[in-house]
Amino acid sequence: MPSFKDKVIIVTGASSGIGAGTSVLLAKLGGLLTIVGRNLDKLNETAEQIVAAGGAPALQVAADINSESDVQGIVSATLAKHGRIDVLVNNAGILELGSIENTSLEQFDRVMNTNVRSLYQLTHLVTPELIKTKGNIVNVSSVNGIRSFPGVLAYNVSKAAVDQFTRCVALELAPKGVRVNSVNPGVIITELQRRGGLDQEAYVKFLEHAKVTHALGRPGEVKEVAAAIAFLASDEASFSTGISLPVDGGRHAMCPR
Repeated sequence: MPSFKDKVIIVTGASSGIGAGTSVLLAKLGGLLTIVGRNLDKLNETAEQIVAAGGAPALQVAADINSESDVQGIVSATLAKHGRIDVLVNNAGILELGSIENTSLEQFDRVMNTNVRSLYQLTHLVTPELIKTKGNIVNVSSVNGIRSFPGVLAYNVSKAAVDQFTRCVALELAPKGVRVNSVNPGVIITELQRRGGLDQEAYVKFLEHAKVTHALGRPGEVKEVAAAIAFLASDEASFSTGISLPVDGGRHAMCPR
């Protein structure tokens, strides 16, 4: 596995799921973590897991990424403690169910603000620091950004925007030595879908259906996405920028038969 010794890393949405798993892995590999989330109790659980894995104690920042002042606070707190930023993992995001027939503008704005606008702001603020350190960014997108699925319209649009944002910023910052990539998970066993509106019965059916929709015949695990993020954020991926890496069991390649 790659080394992140003494690298200062910000991970948003670190209180659960992919964000928590990625934070623990990067800390275990030597990174100095700033973990960001709204749920203080869950954020503290991630911090405890980091220490249990042998990582350095993380800086915990309670923040609502839809609050401009909170996002500014993520950067200022990290610089106050470490004086530098080497890696940004833009992971925080939400999913909401709905089609063009029943997705309200309020829902659309909520998803776009959380998944795109806040990511834009934090990236904008961190970019000057990454230029100094020749650092890099990993955005957590989705297979929904590169393939179309009915029933989650706003989410699909937001993740397609994340992928385009990734490519554009990669080209803009490449001359300055900063790499920008994204990972595009398929169905991963987290709380995302249940928070998006699926009840327990529907969620069980959803995971069962993943055996059909994913070429490898199963949903993915958090650790599999975390490993991909760690690769892209590391010097092992020094010649990779502007890519959207599917971590989806082959779902992006599937077609109905």
